[in-house]
Amino acid sequence: MNTTPLHDTAGSHLVTQVPVASATDTVNYVLSVLPGRFYDTTDAIYIVDDSGRLLGLVRFPHLLAADAASKMSELMVQDLPMASPDDDQEKVAILAIKHNITSLPVVDGEKKLLGVVPPQTLFEILRREHIEDLNRFVGIWKENNRALSAIEASPTRRVRDRLPWLLLGLIGSMVAGSVVAWFEHILETRISVAFFMPIIVYLADAIGTQTEAVAVRGLSLSHTPINNLLTGELRTGLLIGLFLGILIFPYVFLTSEDTHLALAVSLAVVIAGGFATTIGFLLPWFLSYMGKDPAFGSGPVATIIQDVLSLLVYFLVVNVLVM
Repeated sequence: MNTTPLHDTAGSHLVTQVPVASATDTVNYVLSVLPGRFYDTTDAIYIVDDSGRLLGLVRFPHLLAADAASKMSELMVQDLPMASPDDDQEKVAILAIKHNITSLPVVDGEKKLLGVVPPQTLFEILRREHIEDLNRFVGIWKENNRALSAIEASPTRRVRDRLPWLLLGLIGSMVAGSVVAWFEHILETRISVAFFMPIIVYLADAIGTQTEAVAVRGLSLSHTPINNLLTGELRTGLLIGLFLGILIFPYVFLTSEDTHLALAVSLAVVIAGGFATTIGFLLPWFLSYMGKDPAFGSGPVATIIQDVLSLLVYFLVVNVLVM
């Protein structure tokens, strides 16, 4: 069942005054009937049959360059992407980009042409989706329709838009604090363990944020099986973690003069990097699978989980290698 709001669908953005022709019409005939009529968009001629089913399109540059006696069937592009009226607006914009077209036709269940989503609307959809993604990346709850509304709104409105995810972050911080308290005996015995906690947490967050940025929109564009994507991201995270772990080893050793602690910090960076990429990928994917915007799975939500897991990994590794 489609849960996309009506104002965010292809049907809410289509225009109906578009130039159409039949497959048997000649270039000369089409050019003769176009003047004197108003069209909402004129980037292409849409070819339909007698019942209004969409057969293809002829782009205007090709129409103007063709021989006057040529028929539309000889010029038209047949393999067209099409949207249904209840398709999400972002899917519409992505289809247009993937197929390098400036307008996307919208058809009903019988492929009858209802209209097209024009170029200026596709541009506006991409701009709006970009703004919403940026807001969600930083934990702003409200789907703002204006670019400046998040900063121009009243203080109480801004608090209401930003607070929900931060409250969830507060709960996550409490959990992270409980993890640290759980391993209090390690800190009491080896206070130097605490010096490197910010390194583990920061690197895990940074690696996860990169994965989220790639996954949020990449999931909409890629047709690669999910298992391959996840495996690739996990390997990427482990390789990044391994590289950073090697670099951090001499620093920890020189600071603490403890080989075991240096090894523990390096190993924790490797493992935390693998976890961070997995979480940064799986959260957006799960939300996308559930029909929600994957951007909701980024930012504060992923950060909470990554922080807790990276601390847990760090203390467990230290407990095994150092204590």
